[in-house]
Amino acid sequence: MTKSTTPVLIVGGGPVGLSTALFLGRHGVRTMLLEKRDGTSMLPRAPGLQARTMELFRAAGFHQTVRALEMGDSHAYFEGGIIQTTTFAEIDDAVTLESPSLDGPRVSPERVMGGGQDRYEQVLVAKAREFGCDVRFATKLTSIEQDEDGVTAQAIDADGNPLTIRARYLVGADGGNSFTRRKLGVRRYGRGTVFDALSIYFRAPQLQAVLKDRKFILCYATKARGTLMSLSRLHGCDPWLATPLYYPDRGETPEDFPDERCVDIIRTAAGVDDLDVEIVWKVPWQGAQLVAETFRVGRVFLAGDAAHLHPPAGGFGANTGIHDAHNLAWKLAAVLAGTSTPRLLDTYDAERRPVAWTRHQQIFVRPDYRAEGDGIAAGEPVYDDAAMELGQLYRSAGILGAGDDLPVAARPEAWAGQPGTRAPHIWVDLHGKRMSTLDMFKRHWVLLADDDRWAAAASKASAALGIDVESMVLGTDVQPADALRKAFGWGHHGASLVRPDGYVAWRGDLSSDPVALVVNALSKAAFHSKY
Repeated sequence: MTKSTTPVLIVGGGPVGLSTALFLGRHGVRTMLLEKRDGTSMLPRAPGLQARTMELFRAAGFHQTVRALEMGDSHAYFEGGIIQTTTFAEIDDAVTLESPSLDGPRVSPERVMGGGQDRYEQVLVAKAREFGCDVRFATKLTSIEQDEDGVTAQAIDADGNPLTIRARYLVGADGGNSFTRRKLGVRRYGRGTVFDALSIYFRAPQLQAVLKDRKFILCYATKARGTLMSLSRLHGCDPWLATPLYYPDRGETPEDFPDERCVDIIRTAAGVDDLDVEIVWKVPWQGAQLVAETFRVGRVFLAGDAAHLHPPAGGFGANTGIHDAHNLAWKLAAVLAGTSTPRLLDTYDAERRPVAWTRHQQIFVRPDYRAEGDGIAAGEPVYDDAAMELGQLYRSAGILGAGDDLPVAARPEAWAGQPGTRAPHIWVDLHGKRMSTLDMFKRHWVLLADDDRWAAAASKASAALGIDVESMVLGTDVQPADALRKAFGWGHHGASLVRPDGYVAWRGDLSSDPVALVVNALSKAAFHSKY
């Protein structure tokens, strides 16, 4: 039996587990990752990377590598929205079901992009290893036990050899059927299974001409024989992805879809009886909406589909999970480094689980899933896409000044630096270099302020608490001052304390004792032992 130790063990090597590893690695935390598959995904799933996800990759320094995987300019496909037609041959008569309110240079330095999981997972695994992760494919977790000091995991590698891994903390990012969650006995709540579907990856060279280069995220074809079929454009066309529904309550199973029936469904949906179709893969799955009752049990955390399961609508699946990873990584790093007490880790569940539930509700107030909600989201407001991706509010004991009277989400420009929200994006000059404000918030605490006295206070607070704090002063370090004051919601002499994940933790005005203000805010937001 092989025995290993690691500060953090990650279970699951999809986008969320790999992102957890590389985000932790950027903070200097060594990790081990176990994935039961024998390599990265072969399927172009989860193809829509939202602007916020790209912002996180930007902060980690590899967004351009991911962006290079984009299939041309995929932005036009997002702008095309979700449409419905009788057959694809009648695409000119398609009606729009949902048109996303997209991002733009006013709210983010990044844009949404389309790129299959089969491609960007390869980038993530390379970066995770570069940042020091011991990635082990074909290795299956078999048990978890935890005590006051850590977690002991048992696993089996590709050759059938048993492994024992001792870790300080464990992150379960092992999918909707998470072994980690089930082993912990964590239940889930929510709408449950909405539909059963079969992903059919296929090649059809003529289909591009049939669609007349119409841009869309998803197109439903109502004439598909015996089912409702959707066609995705974000996956590209080599292969295409079609998703017919099947109905277990009628006795249907995936086995009822041999290649011949799949070809017939695709031809019927296309409106072309002799369409040349080659079936490549078929993968059954459930469109379900569930949220775990807690994202933390002791030293074990749940992230991604293990914590919250979403249908494809809104791109809430992989993106939400990658955001989980980013929220959790800096907190684990701070606790492992001893600059924060373990109480900081409670804020992961406090901040991320409400986000997952909001996204649960938003699925069922949107047109393409409203009828499937069984009234579970009745009366809920609809938040547009920019609000959902860039303007959600965190409330926790580590956020100072996020009252219960505030909405759970708003467009990012409406927040004006509200504590608990992502730091606002505007274009600035920092020491003569043009960048987004978000480029200033990458790994450390930052005090952005409107008076040199704040910089001295940040230096003294950093020394007193042993927490790295970088200060940036309007006029002295960064311009334009007026635009920054407006974006962060200050009068003159204000300041904002921004966390390592780019969220505003505190905002205040200069007083006679700025050192005391910064020490108090930083110690509370970071859960220092002095707090």
